[in-house]
Amino acid sequence: MTSFHLHLVSDSTGETISLIARACMVLFNKAKPVEHLWSMVRKTEHVEQLTDNLKENKGIVLYTLVDADIREKLEENCRRLGIPCVSVLDPIISALGAYLGAKIQPIPGQQHAMNADYFDRIESMQYVLNHDDGQSTRDLERADVVLVGVSRTSKTPTCIYLANRGIKAANVPIVPECPLPEDLFNISNPLVVGLIKDAKRLIEIRRQRLKFLNQDENTDYVNPDLVNEEIKDSRKLFLKCGWPIINVSRSSIEETAATIIQMLNKRREDES
Repeated sequence: MTSFHLHLVSDSTGETISLIARACMVLFNKAKPVEHLWSMVRKTEHVEQLTDNLKENKGIVLYTLVDADIREKLEENCRRLGIPCVSVLDPIISALGAYLGAKIQPIPGQQHAMNADYFDRIESMQYVLNHDDGQSTRDLERADVVLVGVSRTSKTPTCIYLANRGIKAANVPIVPECPLPEDLFNISNPLVVGLIKDAKRLIEIRRQRLKFLNQDENTDYVNPDLVNEEIKDSRKLFLKCGWPIINVSRSSIEETAATIIQMLNKRREDES
């Protein structure tokens, strides 16, 4: 395993450059980056500060900066140190500019502006927190998406991820011998999605949860026969109600959310 220093420089939160770097690094399974995230770099003084660290931890610099003076200063310092320095968004911005016949408007952090989309995300996040794990089911009609599934099928983190995309998401757990709320079966606006997971994987995750909570593992919660029955019954319910089903056994939260967003968009297109 090759270890190296990876410097990620951003004039905003650093979220974009971090995602791009990690997407690229999955292609190099024998390399392990030591990440240095430099966010909110909006002054040449900030560049000088991170340059001091570059001298001690030479590697490669990836950046998303829009201010010409700051970009020039960073590139100049990297040239002097013999460090590769790459602006990861330049090829995309250049292609878009050429296609649209438009000039860019260099405003740092513009994608995080407090506009209508920002406040939609805040409202969606508040909705998720108020409707997590079967809370406030009388208000489910306001949701865009309702996730239903047995324990440990990633309902809550998926809802939080969806909220960050401005989607109001609620989740309702399926608990053995506990009836689901009637409100769930009376809603018409939200897209209801059933989440399932392979029994072996589900038991493993539940055991880890019990260990974390220092609880006894000799419980129905991880009994293979009962867990299989839970999954079987939940699938029957989803099919009976006509709800789409997603098997999250080998899917990341991001992949599950992407599938849900596709379903939601398709539903909206069909309705329009």
